[in-house]
Order: sequence, then structure tokens, then C-alpha cells
Amino acid sequence: MGTDLNAPLGQNRKTRASKTEKSGLTFGRLSLGICALALIGISVWTVLKPTGLIAPPETVADATQPGDKAAVDLNANTTKPKQQKTSGALSGAHVEETLTDNGSIVTKFSPKQRDGDGPAFIEVGRTKGQDPRLATFPNDDLLEDSPQGRLPITGPEGLRPMDQYARPWSGARGIRIALVVGGLGLSQTGTQNALRQLTPDVTLAFAATGNSLQRWMQEARRTGHEILLQVPFEPFDYPDNNPGPHTLRVGLDAKKNLSELHYSLAQITNYTGVMNFLGGRFLSDADALEPVMRDIGRRGLLFLDDATSAQTLTGTLAGTIGVPHGFADMVVDDQIDRTAILKKLDELERIARRNGGAIGVASAFDESVAAISQWMDEASTRGIEFVGVSALVKDPQQQ
Repeated sequence: MGTDLNAPLGQNRKTRASKTEKSGLTFGRLSLGICALALIGISVWTVLKPTGLIAPPETVADATQPGDKAAVDLNANTTKPKQQKTSGALSGAHVEETLTDNGSIVTKFSPKQRDGDGPAFIEVGRTKGQDPRLATFPNDDLLEDSPQGRLPITGPEGLRPMDQYARPWSGARGIRIALVVGGLGLSQTGTQNALRQLTPDVTLAFAATGNSLQRWMQEARRTGHEILLQVPFEPFDYPDNNPGPHTLRVGLDAKKNLSELHYSLAQITNYTGVMNFLGGRFLSDADALEPVMRDIGRRGLLFLDDATSAQTLTGTLAGTIGVPHGFADMVVDDQIDRTAILKKLDELERIARRNGGAIGVASAFDESVAAISQWMDEASTRGIEFVGVSALVKDPQQQ
């Protein structure tokens, strides 16, 4: 029906509104009907389907039976490939060591068939140092269990703790200085002060007789320090001057001294080597020192002599049996005075400029830590690179 043109305007508007309202009601009823039918259909389908609309995670996991070839990974949505083992430096070599009559070791390398099947993945990036994100954790391949605890060892592919836990450096042919601050762990406030003030370029040496060593080691590694372990050795005036329990002594047999050494080595992990704590008498006795030095070298550790004893034989023995070793060029805090320490550090710099590198040692006294921190800030502007002590030791594998 059309609009009556002769009807009043208001009447036409009412007629159109009435028609629109009726159309809207009809459409609404139709929409509700369609929705109701859809819901009824979905409900019926859901009831009839045994597994429901979506299988729960446990249903998907249970779908793979023991005889199936691969399980479903819900996170990756792919099957996990078989992991290939990384090939190390010595995985394709047969290594034979022969001890000669004069005490030196002759090492012979010959090719062998690589272990395992399939391709070998060779890691060519990092050769020294540890991923900073993992620096507080030891590499389990470089540890062995013993009655005294977990001890460092050379890994199956020839990786040494000395390399794994070393602080990386530039490799440039410049002036290098390694500063070693020892005695950490003996005093809580002194240890905290050293960790707070000293930059990661300083090597920290922890006394095996200290307290809370694992905690301090983790903090030192987390902030980037290379670390050493100070082992107590018998001094000339023992027992008046006693380094503490588990001191290695000349009067003990080799088996007992190795047991005492292993007790100290098991106190912490993640260190590159051993540094003597006192020990003038022990380090000057070849018969007592040799088996200890051999054990340290076999474990892939370096030995740092603080050079406080003129009669030490560590350099002679280490060079003969192939142990990475070094000597401190100077004790920079033999006088606990800030001005005196700064003068010693200047002298250490002159030695480094003459020889290309130098090693200085100190103890974690407040005066020593403050002077070293101040001097390093100044010396770094003079083109000196501060490195971990492992970068300056004599390493038979690098010669």
C-alpha cells in the first residue's frame, strides 16, 4: 500500500512508524529463532562427539603410545630432534703421555676415530672464559667426586678449569698487569669491601680456611672476577706461625698431603688455579712439593707463587712437569700505608712497561683495596690493560 498524498502529514508519519516497528519485531523474532536453532545444533553435536569440542592437554599427551616414534611437544608443536654432542679440541686425537727418567713428560698426539655417529658440531667461538650468565655455576664436566668433595679436573675433551673460568682479555700486544687480592673469606667486612670496591679486572684469591666461601665465590663470579684458591702450606716457623687446619706439611707423606690438598680444593669451584698461603718451608722441599704440583697440573689448574720465599722451587718443578705457573713480581702492600702502596703500584707499572706484563699481589686490607682501586682508575688512562692472572702465567700448552 502506498502513501496517501491527500492525508495529513502527521498521519503519514504515524503510518510509516507503525510499519517500521512491525518489520523490526518480525526481524528480531527471526534472529532469535536462528540463534536458538544454532545453539541446539551445537549442543547436540557436542553431546554426540565423544572427545568434546577441544581435547584437553592430557588427551593429546596420552595419544602417543610407547610404540610411537615421536611424542607431541605442546610448547613447540614439533618433535624434538636428537641432540648432537659438541666436538671438542681432542675428540679426534689420541693423547699418550710418557714420564721420562728426568721427570719431564713427553706428550704424543695421534689421530683416532671420533666417538659417536653422525655429524660433529665444532664450537669455534669462545676458547677462554665462561658465559657471564653462567659464571656462578661450575661446569660439571670439569668436576669429579672424591671423599673430600667435588674436585676440579681436566675435561674429557681437554678443557681445563684454567681456561673455562679465565677472565677474557683483548689479546693485544700492550702493557698488561694482573693484580691479585688475597685473603678473601677470612673477614666478612674485608671481603664485602673488596667485592664492592674492586673492578672485575682484579683477580680475587679465596683462602681455603675462610668462611662462607661458596657465597663469596658466587658473588665474585657474578660480577666478572677471575678467582684463585689459596691453599695453606707449611712456613719455616711452623707451628708458631700456623696457616690453619689442613696445612700441607713437609713431615707428612705424599698420600696425606694430597688428601689435605683435596680438602682445600673441594671448598669452592670455578677457580683457575692455586696460590700459596704462606708455605716457605714446604715450597722449598722438592720431595714434598713434587706430587702436589703434579696433581695440580693434572687437574688443569695453574699455580701462582706469591714470591715471598727466596728458596721456593715451584718454578723449577712446574717447568719440568709442565704445570702452568707464574710468580708475583711484587707484594704491593708489604707496608699497610696508602702512600706506600701507591708507590709500589707505580713501581709495578715500570716493571710491566719493561717486560710487557707484571703480576702484583696484595691482601684484602681496607688500605690496600682503596689504594688499588684509586691507582687502577688512573693507570687505565695510561694505556695499561688489566687482565686476569691466567693471562700472564707460563702455559706449556701455549708455548
